[in-house]
Amino acid sequence: MKNNIIKLAMISTLLFTACGGHSGEHGHHHHGDANAHMHQTSFDELVQRFEGKERDEYQKPEKVIAYLGDVKGEKIIDIGAGTGYFSFRLAEAGATVIAADVDERFLEYIKEKKAKLGMTDEQISTRKVPYNAPNLADGEVDRAIIVNTYHHIENRSDYFAKVKKGLKPNGELIVIDFFKKKTPVGPPVKMKIAEEQIEKELRTAGFTDFTIEQELLPYQFIITAK
Repeated sequence: MKNNIIKLAMISTLLFTACGGHSGEHGHHHHGDANAHMHQTSFDELVQRFEGKERDEYQKPEKVIAYLGDVKGEKIIDIGAGTGYFSFRLAEAGATVIAADVDERFLEYIKEKKAKLGMTDEQISTRKVPYNAPNLADGEVDRAIIVNTYHHIENRSDYFAKVKKGLKPNGELIVIDFFKKKTPVGPPVKMKIAEEQIEKELRTAGFTDFTIEQELLPYQFIITAK
């Protein structure tokens, strides 16, 4: 069970480990429960789970990168980057990536891995972010990606309105998360958020154009919002 729960923030340490709630009618218990689960696990175990082969099997990172299309020359923020699971892959595909997280341990992990790989700041940089903001300048990035971390964010419509301000004109937000049903990996169903709810919250944040991909990954959807 613990193993499954950890998967819910595969790309993050739970970007928002200390946050206390969801926006709107979705009370505070939901969010705190998920974070409490994460705290039962050591940092080393989280790294193993975020980076393990089991994750590759269902996360299918090559398919996701292909789905995103040509990212060469784009600036992309990976919100809740965790170990940099997608940050490094996006950088290798030619993007300039900001790996953002609230947890200094993960940012240090990324810095060490980046140094070992001989990657430059032009390829990947780290950014410590608070729980309630992505710390983006207006129009700073072409895309923002958030994987398995959406439901840990407090006041989501407010948060993603800030993300939208950080996007260039015609920029995109990509949300990847688990279907709201029982899956072999991922958080308990009660902690998951359905695609329709995410779209509703992102419309409140100012996004108007949505593409929802439900076939590419076995247990997850991909929402692209503009």
